[in-house]
Amino acid sequence: MAKETGPGSGENLKSRRDFFKTTGQAVAASALAGTAIPYIQVREPVNPEFSNIERSDKALAGPKDNVKVTNIETFVLKNTWVFVKISTDAGITGWGEMLKDDAKACAAGALEVKDYLLGKDPTRVTHHWQAIHRGAFYRGGPVKTAILSGIDQALWDITGKIYGVPVYRLFGGPTRDRIRVYGTLNPEKGINAMKVGPNMGMRQPVKYVEGQKYVDEVVERFKALREKVGDGVDIGVDFHGAVQPPTAAILIKALEQFNPWFYEEVVQALNVDVMAELAKKTHIPLATGERIFTKWGFREILEKRAATIIQPDVCYAGGITELRLIAGMAEAYYTPVAPHNPQGPCSLAASYQVAASIPNFLIQERGDNEYADLLARPLPPITNGHRPILTDPGLGITIDEDKLKAQVGEPKPYRVQYDPDDGSVVDW
Repeated sequence: MAKETGPGSGENLKSRRDFFKTTGQAVAASALAGTAIPYIQVREPVNPEFSNIERSDKALAGPKDNVKVTNIETFVLKNTWVFVKISTDAGITGWGEMLKDDAKACAAGALEVKDYLLGKDPTRVTHHWQAIHRGAFYRGGPVKTAILSGIDQALWDITGKIYGVPVYRLFGGPTRDRIRVYGTLNPEKGINAMKVGPNMGMRQPVKYVEGQKYVDEVVERFKALREKVGDGVDIGVDFHGAVQPPTAAILIKALEQFNPWFYEEVVQALNVDVMAELAKKTHIPLATGERIFTKWGFREILEKRAATIIQPDVCYAGGITELRLIAGMAEAYYTPVAPHNPQGPCSLAASYQVAASIPNFLIQERGDNEYADLLARPLPPITNGHRPILTDPGLGITIDEDKLKAQVGEPKPYRVQYDPDDGSVVDW
């Protein structure tokens, strides 16, 4: 009979018992003597079954393995969009976008990550996310998380290109074949969803407490819009966090009769309890998320049911890596995801990758934007209000670097708004 030598054999178990017995005696003796505990060198496993555990990644080595990051560049455009480009020694580049506010700070911050990322394997995306997020003592915040978001997108772009697949393939494949979009109504393309502000062309700003005249005017304007486009069009109402709670409470009830699709940012998300209180006053879904970052920011929103649609921004909330985790949290609360997108083509493409890989996607903001002034090839056309999922590797788009560099310039200044009546600073 052959001698048993597997991991559960008597000989193997005896060998391990002897090892731990000897090691334990050495540690105990050192502790009693007041000397340093000796360094324990763990032996390589003698069983061939385990001989490749330490370097199992090498068994999967391919022609594009061992790729290393060689450079990080940032570009601030005149319209305040901020791009990051990561290069590798394989000639593969990745692109991402960051928060458009504090554009110069985001661009400079991404370059601060350069020392850490140079020479690293770009495909360890989640590892790098953790390193960038936790590598500094102060974590989170809009600027730092925006920096992380742009780099995360660029690393996923590279990773998809290395493996020759769109990013959603790396997450288990697509959950849908096409992505519903909203933006400008277009019967030819079948786009039948839109969003408007509560003022709809009326004066700005909104007072802390508005009177009946203001409310009646908002209602009349929304009524006229509903009658114009019909009941077959979904209309979201974006309060943009610029309406104070007393007025917001009146408006959400007054507009209900015209069946808004959702109310967005009825108030700023800085006080979740106030938003949750307003959510209880209406049957219309509340949406929020464009100014909330990381899973920790969305936790309270979901737990308190302050919104039943969440709108994380892939350039602000933590990139593709974090948006998928946020979507997973939201799914547990039966909450759909409608990614926020006021930025450029990387923002849209990265949002599409998330949309294609999660079950609880609702619709893509500005998904109808074509970005022809920045792309080398056009996006697949929209039909019946949907765009096909992207099939090119990485983010699924190709940035035309010459077109992009032609738009580099001084970003727009802060958009400060004042109340014309007394000169005080107001939300916009």
